[in-house]
Amino acid sequence: MPTATAVAADGSVGLAAGGAKDIGTFRRNVEEGYLPLPESLSYEGMFYDYYFETGDPGRLCGATFGPAYSPAVTADPLSGETERYLTVGLNSGLAADEFERKRLNLTVVVDVSGSMSDEFDDYYYDQFGNEQTPKGDTDRKKIEVAREALVALTEQLRPGDRLGVVLYDDESTVAKPLRPVEATDMDAIRDHIREDIEAGGGTRLSAGVADATDMLREYDDADRAVYENRTIVLTDAMPNLGETDAGDLRGRLADNADRQRYTTFVGVGVDFNAELVDAITSIEGANYYSVHSADEFTRRLGEEFKYMVTPLVFDLELSLDAAGYDIERVYGTTAAEEATGRIMHVNTLFASPSEGGKSRGGVVLVQVDRQSADAVLDLTVTWTDRRGRSHENATRIRFPDAEPDYYANSGVRKAVLLSRYADLLKNWMVDEREREDETPAPDDGIQVPPPEEQLGKWEQQSVPLTVSDTYEQRIRAFREYFRAEMDAIGDEALAQEVEIMGPILDEAD
Repeated sequence: MPTATAVAADGSVGLAAGGAKDIGTFRRNVEEGYLPLPESLSYEGMFYDYYFETGDPGRLCGATFGPAYSPAVTADPLSGETERYLTVGLNSGLAADEFERKRLNLTVVVDVSGSMSDEFDDYYYDQFGNEQTPKGDTDRKKIEVAREALVALTEQLRPGDRLGVVLYDDESTVAKPLRPVEATDMDAIRDHIREDIEAGGGTRLSAGVADATDMLREYDDADRAVYENRTIVLTDAMPNLGETDAGDLRGRLADNADRQRYTTFVGVGVDFNAELVDAITSIEGANYYSVHSADEFTRRLGEEFKYMVTPLVFDLELSLDAAGYDIERVYGTTAAEEATGRIMHVNTLFASPSEGGKSRGGVVLVQVDRQSADAVLDLTVTWTDRRGRSHENATRIRFPDAEPDYYANSGVRKAVLLSRYADLLKNWMVDEREREDETPAPDDGIQVPPPEEQLGKWEQQSVPLTVSDTYEQRIRAFREYFRAEMDAIGDEALAQEVEIMGPILDEAD
């Protein structure tokens, strides 16, 4: 077995799981004094905020993917219970200096509904009996940020690409047919975007996606070695017309993925509905980002656009054959809930940046339950590359006979730390929301009934940031553990998680 202490080779492209590519909506909600949705703190999105030592996969010789495994034996910082983890290092042998994206047939779908007219740091549906005052001072409208994000997207295109634009509110309109960039006055298109796109009306997301699909359908037979077909949706993800069920929307996008028409969502605004987008992008070839500011998004596109639109590995499956171990939990993939005691699945691996031998978002973390001290793990990984070819890799590993805390490398240590952090804060968010939904006490008096016209399923109102005494104690204790681990790992970027726990603790009852 390759040594777990080695790092990914310098000069190679990294790999990261599809799904969320940041946890910006979670962070922004906390900063503005709102209680985030638990889905806004996704494991794969949080992993993508960091670079990981991935372990040594051996000689890859230009291969798209090669796994490496790094074990850990560690005690839960609150209970002291011993836990065992294993990172699957997502390594690639593709040379970074030779990596290029394919040409794009790109349709961009822009939400111009009424909720996009609201300010970036407000919850649009709070105006219906739930007025709140955000702590920030951003007074830009979401549609303004969306316009600038769309302009930034167009600046990433080059001759050989095609661009089409769809606008949707109550209905959907093809604002620009799918045409070659070199045959388009791109400066004029950008002027139209800045001057002519306004927000108002309902939110028929399904109609926008349908029009984008119709445009891409013309290029279903495009040479897959040359072209990638993708739709990027700019939205706050609060549909209220047409298909609004997550299963229906996911089904439509899954049908597209089966035909290699892939999807990216870009979330705009503090009230971006991560719950919906998390549900509908857990499919092949899908990912999503959130926009903190137009300037930041423009910078990020400049650095990462070629990774955003380049899936490299599909249907990755890890099977475990060992009588003494079971897969207990998987972190860092949108398909984590599909894991069983013997099988872990990852829908898609995208190309990702790498630096200093570490890959951005370059691990999936597996927690295993050991039932026999002398058991070994026989691990088999299968996957499909973007040309449809199947691959397999088999490895046998044995957990070290070590007491807590043992980490094979900094990558597994960082992944365990971040997963514990997310587990704790997700439980806090769930419990606080349930606490907010208390039934009236017997002597509370007679309440005014809610209006007959309720909000749609995805039309969010804000919940104030709160923390119970119990979670105040748990988060405060965990913060000290986090600081110590951050120092041991030596990654100053982790300080942002320490900082985000501050406003939460400030709200202690």
